[in-house]
Amino acid sequence: MKNTDSGRSPVAYKVARREDGMPLQDFLAAHLGVSRRAAKQQIDARIVRVDGQCVWMAHHRLRAGGIVTVAGFAASPTAVSSRPSKAKIIWQDENYLVADKPAGVLVNEAPFSLETLLRTQTGNPDLRASHRLDRDTTGCVLFSKSDAAHDAAVAVFKRHAVAKTYRTVVSGRWDAESSTIDLPLDGRRALSMVRCIRANNKASHLAVRIETGRTHQIRRHLAMARHPVLGDGVYGPKSVADLDLMRLTRPLLHAVELELEHPLRPGAAIKVFSPLPQEFHRWLRALRLE
Repeated sequence: MKNTDSGRSPVAYKVARREDGMPLQDFLAAHLGVSRRAAKQQIDARIVRVDGQCVWMAHHRLRAGGIVTVAGFAASPTAVSSRPSKAKIIWQDENYLVADKPAGVLVNEAPFSLETLLRTQTGNPDLRASHRLDRDTTGCVLFSKSDAAHDAAVAVFKRHAVAKTYRTVVSGRWDAESSTIDLPLDGRRALSMVRCIRANNKASHLAVRIETGRTHQIRRHLAMARHPVLGDGVYGPKSVADLDLMRLTRPLLHAVELELEHPLRPGAAIKVFSPLPQEFHRWLRALRLE
């Protein structure tokens, strides 16, 4: 069983009786015609599903009759782990800059993080991220250009004098035009204000504004509301039957706007906007939400 309709469509293989018990990594290497290392890259990229469920263990044992799908398999495995060579800076002054974070890149604490890239790009070894986004979330991230600027920015975040607005696409129809999710996370208050931009029976395009920044707040809140973010392998459905949605290998979540008191200029504010990535627009069109 195989679908080879373009590199962006899922490819699917049925596990033969003789392949019962075979490790996923070996199965992919054989069927995709690549090395075991290249097969593991596909698994690490979270684009492999077994019977509709995302699997990221290379030694996962397959069972005869199961279906293995690879979303958007690229003939060149290095495309899976490609990194940007330059960061897009949306705004900056003498103390801060806001970068437009791409998907698949950590904000900091990694050899190829956005922070490391910007330090090289700006020639400023003191540049520090003042908050974080998840690896696969895109959009606005604030960076401080000195230790003093960083400390001042952290103080603003601690006072909750920051508003962050995200765009996301969730499963199912969001019925209310606007609503508020006020549910604690990890024993602390968490507030998410949701506005529905467009919806149909399959999915909904939402704007979500948060003033608290709990871990995975938007993804957890929307999952609790029974409308998980599409592509979310952690808080979303354990299995996905829709072949089109199997191609979505990361949560559709974009930090579209960041607004806060300027940490070092009393009475001033920082307000920046990041347009939706092209991939996000492609999914909106595919789901008839544009």
